[in-house]
Amino acid sequence: MENITKRFGKVTANNAVNLELHEGEILSLLGENGSGKTTLMNMLSGIYFPDEGQIYIHGEPVTIGSPKDAFAHGIGMIHQHFKLVDVFTATENIILGLDEPGRMNIPEATRKVKEICDKYGFDIDPNQKIYDMSVSQKQTVEIVKVLYRGADILILDEPTAVLTPQETDKLFQIMRNMKSDGKSLIIITHKLHEVLDVSDRVAVLRKGEYIGDVLTKDADQQSLTDMMVGHAVALNIDRPEPVNVEPRLVIEGLTAYDELGVKRLDDVSFTINAGEVLGIAGIAGSGQRELLESIAGLYPVAEGSIQYYAPGADKPKQLVGLDPMNIRKNGIAMSFVPEDRLGMGLVGSMGMTGNMMLRSWRKGASIFLNRKDPEALANRIWNELGVVTPSTNFPVRRMSGGNVQKVLVGREIAQSPAVLMTAYAVRGLDINTSYTIYNLLTEQKMRGVAVVYVGEDLDVLLELCDRIVVLCGGQVSGVVDARTTDKRQIGSLMTLVRGGKVDA
Repeated sequence: MENITKRFGKVTANNAVNLELHEGEILSLLGENGSGKTTLMNMLSGIYFPDEGQIYIHGEPVTIGSPKDAFAHGIGMIHQHFKLVDVFTATENIILGLDEPGRMNIPEATRKVKEICDKYGFDIDPNQKIYDMSVSQKQTVEIVKVLYRGADILILDEPTAVLTPQETDKLFQIMRNMKSDGKSLIIITHKLHEVLDVSDRVAVLRKGEYIGDVLTKDADQQSLTDMMVGHAVALNIDRPEPVNVEPRLVIEGLTAYDELGVKRLDDVSFTINAGEVLGIAGIAGSGQRELLESIAGLYPVAEGSIQYYAPGADKPKQLVGLDPMNIRKNGIAMSFVPEDRLGMGLVGSMGMTGNMMLRSWRKGASIFLNRKDPEALANRIWNELGVVTPSTNFPVRRMSGGNVQKVLVGREIAQSPAVLMTAYAVRGLDINTSYTIYNLLTEQKMRGVAVVYVGEDLDVLLELCDRIVVLCGGQVSGVVDARTTDKRQIGSLMTLVRGGKVDA
């Protein structure tokens, strides 16, 4: 890729980027949130068309105007969000959209799929329906889909975001098998230890510009972070020993069903302590969202109890059956950073100040809303967390995902809660801001707040949390001490369903 530039209105997503990919190589593409990694790869895979610059394959200039053009040149992209039809089988999804003679010969297509699986070490049943598959199996179908179309260059966007450590190891082995076969792979990821594990070379983007590349064998996590951010960053999460630990929330036998009658939480029991960061781990869809929403009064609970122990109080308060407003009226200071930032957490058409007011507008007796305090809070969050926005009245839906997350986390921490629950608090944030958030959560812990952290990066969970509750299929499969456990043990618990209760 030579001098590739892409603009969206006044924003330049990529500016004169030069990138090389060699045959039989795994290249990691690194950069902070909003540095232009996915935009650059979307041009290589035909989703966007560059405003300036030229793409060459084997030294020949090519024009890639659509994903179909990309496939014709042997380029296939595996996106972070899978594009599969749930009611179709693996084979049917793989041949979907093909325009070639005999494409609907399912037995022949199944044979070819099995051939690809055997060659690279994939583990899927071509006749299995997508809705019966695990996340890693669905990802496998996406990879086989591009190989079936003859791709020699594969682009993987955040491929390990929802995988267990064991599934990640398996994927990396498959990637090495493809590399040995002469395939070229580009992996976009935020996880530096994975970059060092699987890639041959690392290319770094910063603010839409190409900073340079380095051989993986000559790099470490610190040097790569410094390249990404542009200055030295301390990669240490401070985890002081908990003090004055006491139960704040005791959850017993929590069971919940969704609107279709599917059991999402199954007899969940554990304790959330004040002065502690409690991690919640599990593969995607294991009940993490439903658990937090049940505690916050946003999800209907069928059975079980959630008891809140106020500091110094003799008797607990029962939260089951209370909505968020009644939880607040009962004097329970609870903050919740939901997974769906704009759907549940913020109003997209409002600016930062307006979204701060959502938390305080019921306090005033006057018919006029007090804008002074929310404006001061918005300015504090803007400055302290480095939110990139023209003003505190700029609509939050027009900010990048990372900046939206800063606004939401900052607002909830500013409420001085007794319980602070966060779901994927650093998803989409660059490494610098992620560490700011980790330190903010640790500060809250040391102030005696009961902090609940749902995350997908097991390394961070092990470094930040004091205890970790592992969910699998809506059940608690284990509660472990984060200081003494390891990724393997958590990975095993993430794929293990146990009958009955687990002591917490």
